[in-house]
Amino acid sequence: MQTDFDLFVIGGGINGVGIARDAQGRGLNTALAEMNDLASATSSSSTKLFHGGLRYLEFFEFGLVRKALIEREVLLQAMPHISWPMRFVLPYHRDMRFEGETPTSKLLSLFMPWMKGRRPAWLIRLGLFLYDNLGGRKILPGTKTVDLSTSEEGKPLKDKFKLAYEYSDCWIEDSRLVVLNARDAEQRGATILTQSKVISAERRNGRWLITVLGGDGETVYSAKALVNAGGPWVESIVKTTVRMNTSEGIRLVRGSHIVTKRLYDHDKAYFFQGEDGRIIFSIPYETDFTLIGTTDKEHDDLNRSPLATEEEQEYLCAFATQYFKKPVTRDDIVWTYSGVRPLYDDGAKSATAATRDYVLSLDTNGAPLLSVFGGKITTYRKLAESALSKLVPLIGGKGDWTAGIALPGGDFPVGGVDDLIAQLQADFPFLEERWARRLVRAYGTEAAEILVTAKSREDLGQDFGATLTEAEVNWLMEKEYARSAADVVWRRSKLGLRMTRDQISALDAFMTAA
Repeated sequence: MQTDFDLFVIGGGINGVGIARDAQGRGLNTALAEMNDLASATSSSSTKLFHGGLRYLEFFEFGLVRKALIEREVLLQAMPHISWPMRFVLPYHRDMRFEGETPTSKLLSLFMPWMKGRRPAWLIRLGLFLYDNLGGRKILPGTKTVDLSTSEEGKPLKDKFKLAYEYSDCWIEDSRLVVLNARDAEQRGATILTQSKVISAERRNGRWLITVLGGDGETVYSAKALVNAGGPWVESIVKTTVRMNTSEGIRLVRGSHIVTKRLYDHDKAYFFQGEDGRIIFSIPYETDFTLIGTTDKEHDDLNRSPLATEEEQEYLCAFATQYFKKPVTRDDIVWTYSGVRPLYDDGAKSATAATRDYVLSLDTNGAPLLSVFGGKITTYRKLAESALSKLVPLIGGKGDWTAGIALPGGDFPVGGVDDLIAQLQADFPFLEERWARRLVRAYGTEAAEILVTAKSREDLGQDFGATLTEAEVNWLMEKEYARSAADVVWRRSKLGLRMTRDQISALDAFMTAA
């Protein structure tokens, strides 16, 4: 096993794998270690959007929004199988009032005290105008108004909502994004170590010596430079693993989501504003469900697993019920998930107001150490470029290269999914349309490689339920680092929503014995 590298990355979330892929493509020999499964923390617990962050305009984060808006279309073209355009409907009602404390609401209350925090229609239109034009939009359609009294989008909503604004953002399968970046890095020559915890790192003779505890015991690796992309653990890694002092820190914010039975028939999402000044999304999810989120709660203990509390579930149900004709209750919930977002601590008074931008801290007192604080999934590729722009002058490497370069399975045009599905069904006639669509949405042009020469369902081996077969599980174990049933049914897919406990147990037994 190779143990000497140019760059060693700690952390298998989106920032870590994005940096590893970028570095390896520049000719830097790179390794990455993740103590659990890839995307096992924050990067599988997002709201699953490539978005500019419409509400960030209220905090005057124009640079972050512009950067994210530009990235939406760059990323969409590189991964049209796991990302696709989505339209968002923002209902407006003139009597809604908000109590949130943003710079915008403070200005409104100062100059127009009768507003009392209400976001007026002109302000929403201004925000959407900026959203349409800040990022040089080329593929995604722009904003339009919607008459909710006559449109399909208005049917699920209370009758008082007559007007809405409709704009564009993109959906992304977040945990698959992480895995495909790791795969691409490995295909280019990187070493990806999962279930491998970095227990110490020290500078010696101008290099880093990194001790990793994995399934085969401890291994010591050497590298010219070290990247700390530990996400929620980034500050802890600096202080306890690397044993250095730092004045920079993170703010741990828990974002919880609920998944309910499908609440409406169309394929558009909703952007809802609350009386507390916060916003939530209601998004079509996995065909038969609706995703609602997210909350912003301080989470001060990394030893405590993030869970969607009863209070948060009630909050999200009540929030959505302000808009939907049919009340959303906890009886409608089929699944919940929660993640801890490691936001850069900029001293903001509330979790909602804390910046979503990233800070890259470079220590060159010896072999270089780059620590990643904060960030958001939409800007992961730009974050990786920024990280390498700091490291390349110190350890070598080529220039930027990732813009527009397809991830595995993404080498087909935006909008080409239906053609790919039709071709897959023509080549494998036993596939039902929904099954073929799931495979293409997960694997793109590589879906046919999983099925190989199968002439029937039986040729794919053991059937675990919900169209998951032995052939697909073997692919996930051999090429996508899956070790357990949870890796497969909650991160590589969301088939856990459709499988029984017995089916998942049978899958776990199969993978353990393999």
